Amino acid sequence: MNTVDNELKSSQSQKEDINQDVKKVLLVGYNGANNTGSEARLISIIKDVRAVLGPDVFITIPTLNEKNLRRYIKEEANLKIVPIPSIFFFAIRKLVKEHDLVLLVEGSCYMDTWTSALLWAFLWTTRCANSFKKPCVAYSVDVGDLSTLNSFFVKREASKTDLIITRTKLAADKLKKIGVTAPIKHAADSAFTFQKDGKDETILKDIWLKESLPKPEAGVVGFAVVDFYLWPVVIRPWGRSKDIYKWPYYFSRSKKRAQRSDDLAASWAALADGVVETHGKNIALVCMEELDKPLALSILGKMQHSENAYIFTSSEFNTSQMTGILQGLELLVTSRYHAAVLSLESYVPQIAVAHDPRLKGLYNELGIDKEYLFDCRPENTCETVWSEVKKQANELLENPGKICNTLKQGYDQHLRGANENRQLLKEFLIERGWKVKP
Repeated sequence: MNTVDNELKSSQSQKEDINQDVKKVLLVGYNGANNTGSEARLISIIKDVRAVLGPDVFITIPTLNEKNLRRYIKEEANLKIVPIPSIFFFAIRKLVKEHDLVLLVEGSCYMDTWTSALLWAFLWTTRCANSFKKPCVAYSVDVGDLSTLNSFFVKREASKTDLIITRTKLAADKLKKIGVTAPIKHAADSAFTFQKDGKDETILKDIWLKESLPKPEAGVVGFAVVDFYLWPVVIRPWGRSKDIYKWPYYFSRSKKRAQRSDDLAASWAALADGVVETHGKNIALVCMEELDKPLALSILGKMQHSENAYIFTSSEFNTSQMTGILQGLELLVTSRYHAAVLSLESYVPQIAVAHDPRLKGLYNELGIDKEYLFDCRPENTCETVWSEVKKQANELLENPGKICNTLKQGYDQHLRGANENRQLLKEFLIERGWKVKP
């Protein structure tokens, strides 16, 4: 009799597990960093989650910088912003335990280009979710350069993820090569579904651009810059105050790195002056993260025609406004992945000056990596790289139609892929017996 009762209870328990609600979702990413790409992704992913689970699902967003996050995310009855400390292990573990579903929402998820600490935060989240038997999905993520040690950590911990959705095939292939055994699918970056606010676009054209640029009618060439030589951020108990990111994280600085940053600024400045002199265009120095502004200021200081340039920063303009700036360019030269993504809807001709594999993955899928992708990391080849960038910039300004059809096809393909992310999430939850929105 007891055996029968136990079997009935077990059967009833299994039925109760089927079609249960996902009531609380945790979104773990690079939230609150005044980073345009992260903003676009987070806004789009919140819409995806609500589209799959319904508008009433409770969403929690942890952040190291609550003030910045509140610039573009408003707390609601079913959305909460939770500040966490720089030493995040206990806070993340507690949050994971309190939620039904965990999503890793940072694009640069499996890479240590910026800092190993960020990678460890995502791997720790996965480890905690696995420990508490909470479903964990890496949502529209990328894979970059990894040290031998971090490759080992990724292989061990990322394999505990219930589903990994990468934003490029290159990223999916890299995870498999590392030895990650979790289910892996590839789609496209979530930011492709981001839609700018029409009001922002009108204000941008009528006020900001006209007031900022000396000859707005002449057209604008954009440079989305990043100082490669600040990174990675390293963990130190102390350091110079000017090098602090957020204690105990400090930028990598040395005399050699400072010189390379200066040389990088000089290369951008020379390219900008060439565009002004040859084509009479304005230059928009686009800082997709506020940490890019010191480099932009250095470029401006080295330009002979600095009166023709203006700095647009993510700390001053929200994602919608920054997207409007990017989509209004005649040409984009970018070291920032999401500048390439957010400009693509308008088929803006673009060239990448890359420092990690993310743009390589995107440009490979767009079919433009052979002509328009330049790796600036081997410093001994930089002079040749910038010469080629200048050549391609001149060609695209003279003949923008050369690449527009390719970009249009690429955008359509990636938009379909980005919309597939939510379908993959939906299928994942259905397979596990969770309720989703019809």
